[in-house]
Amino acid sequence: MIRFRFFDLIMAVFVTVLLVSNVASSAKIIDWGVDVFGVRLAFDAGTLLFPISYIFGDILTEVYGYKRSRRVIWTGFFCLIFSSLIFSLVRVLPGEVTWQSYAGQAAYDSILGGMSSGGIVLASLAAYWAGEFSNSFTLAKMKILTRGKWLWARTVGSTIIGELVDTSLFILIASLFGVFPWSLFVSLVATNYIFKCGVEALMTPFTYIVVSKLKTAEKEDFYDYETNFSPFSL
Repeated sequence: MIRFRFFDLIMAVFVTVLLVSNVASSAKIIDWGVDVFGVRLAFDAGTLLFPISYIFGDILTEVYGYKRSRRVIWTGFFCLIFSSLIFSLVRVLPGEVTWQSYAGQAAYDSILGGMSSGGIVLASLAAYWAGEFSNSFTLAKMKILTRGKWLWARTVGSTIIGELVDTSLFILIASLFGVFPWSLFVSLVATNYIFKCGVEALMTPFTYIVVSKLKTAEKEDFYDYETNFSPFSL
């Protein structure tokens, strides 16, 4: 069995970013106070951090291959479910008297209640699962087609696909469950998508550096020529 020095570390950072970004998404919607082509630049706070998970997803697939990236995606998926169960348990437990006086159940429900509500959980899980697998699949296939050249095209190209799937599905499902008002649907989709893709593009030099160092350190540069790309093949 091949042992990698940094695989577990990258997986830990990936899952941490994923969980923190989902809490931030439930906690606050940010409004920059400006419009672009008539679209208000407002987005959930998790957007500030979530694109980093796609950068690490690109790094995982580029260096270790789709099969190992699939393992990390599923790990993140089950960690999201676990975190949702914990927030649900905390939500129904009785609150201490002093806490009730300065915060209270209403504050918890309005800020963190979304982490245990069906709409935001379903939206997060479905969007994450579909978006990450779309991203990883696209990058792995593009690596074969480009014969390992033009890393920037693979990272940006896969993000364009993955983030489109992720953002559209998340906002759609969340809006259907009343998490976000429909009046913000276009604004949230557009600003989330533009921001996430923009972060990926700006972080391309960082991605190049990390990928190069990892390939050297791990002595691995995997090509998915014979990989089973089914997301359910564990």
